[in-house]
Amino acid sequence: MSPSEPQSLPLAPAPPRSWLRRRVLDPLFDLLRSGLSPEKLALTVGLGAAVGLVPALGITTVLSAAIALRLRLNVAAMQLATHLMTAFQLALLIPFLRAGAIIMGQGNQVAHLTIDRLRQLIAHEGWGAVGRLLWRAEVGALLLWAGASVPLVAVAYFVLRSVFRRVARRQTAAASEKTVA
Repeated sequence: MSPSEPQSLPLAPAPPRSWLRRRVLDPLFDLLRSGLSPEKLALTVGLGAAVGLVPALGITTVLSAAIALRLRLNVAAMQLATHLMTAFQLALLIPFLRAGAIIMGQGNQVAHLTIDRLRQLIAHEGWGAVGRLLWRAEVGALLLWAGASVPLVAVAYFVLRSVFRRVARRQTAAASEKTVA
């Protein structure tokens, strides 16, 4: 290389992508690229978020898969959205049970419910006592969840639909620029 030729500087490596980008956003954008419509993806994520908040432990996977199959939505995207809500599900479990007990007429028995109290009840009286204490609270919690899920899914659908449409338009524009260039 002669001194009169401009030297090209080496390109800096791209910054590492965050966990959120790698594990959540990229899979959703890949679904858009693979042909899933923005409307279906928005409905999938909205329903997945609602199912992920169900106040009954152990049924989210089966419930979300059944809903996705019945509505012909993407099962993987539904599972992703559902399981991303696990921390919120656990945080809302006791408040849902307390509120459910109140609407089912058992508010005084479950008013001071805590994880420690549940552990003591299991240790001293067994799981049967927990079942007798919480079955009405669980029914009430499920009723509250079902009522709250309708506006949650509606809001999530309309917000995410516009976001995913915008992303799909950008991806289409970027793909057409690559084919032209």
